[in-house]
Amino acid sequence: MSGEFPVDGVELTQLLVVSDMARARAFYTDVLGARLHREYGGTSVVLQFQGSWLLLVTGGGPTEDKAGVVFTPPDDRDRVSHQLTLRVPDCHEAYAVLKARGA
Repeated sequence: MSGEFPVDGVELTQLLVVSDMARARAFYTDVLGARLHREYGGTSVVLQFQGSWLLLVTGGGPTEDKAGVVFTPPDDRDRVSHQLTLRVPDCHEAYAVLKARGA
């Protein structure tokens, strides 16, 4: 690297901890149109979406190198700690399409 960042080839990955992998995978693929890249034994799913990567994981306890870190899905629908915003050219059209897909 020449000291500049980001450089060509850098890609964004959003990691989302989910409580229901099948439901989350279906939402991102069937409703939003993400493309399935890979699955790992029911505990993680890698998706490509609009030039970015989404990594859905089921969470887990501490590891040897991170003894105090726990990945957990949100436990309260009234508290938000993460948001994905999709900017679309026509909000009404996008709403109709997503609603028809089950959103």
